[in-house]
Amino acid sequence: MPEDYLPILAMVVVVIGFAAAALVVSAITGPRKPNPAKLSPYESGMPPFGSARRRISIRYYLTAVLFILFDIEIVFFYPWAVLFRQLGLFGLIEMAIFVAILLVGYVYVWRKGGFDWD
Repeated sequence: MPEDYLPILAMVVVVIGFAAAALVVSAITGPRKPNPAKLSPYESGMPPFGSARRRISIRYYLTAVLFILFDIEIVFFYPWAVLFRQLGLFGLIEMAIFVAILLVGYVYVWRKGGFDWD
């Protein structure tokens, strides 16, 4: 059994060796001419302003999490739609329960003000 894993071990050794060699070669042969223009941060072609450590409102992250949550829930509709005829009434009832749970979560977030941008 252990000899079956020998090709995988060889591949891991080759990958680690290649990565290490690439890092060493680029460190040795790479140009080193630092100047203030190269060392300054690049922000879409505009000169940076303000502190990079500014605080971002928690609403930004909450909105992102809600978007991902409801977006992933929509992904579950595709397999159901593909197998709709095979699932029959059972599939319809299960999806209705799923949509009801999703709707309860949506209403809860709406009432708590999760969608307000103020």
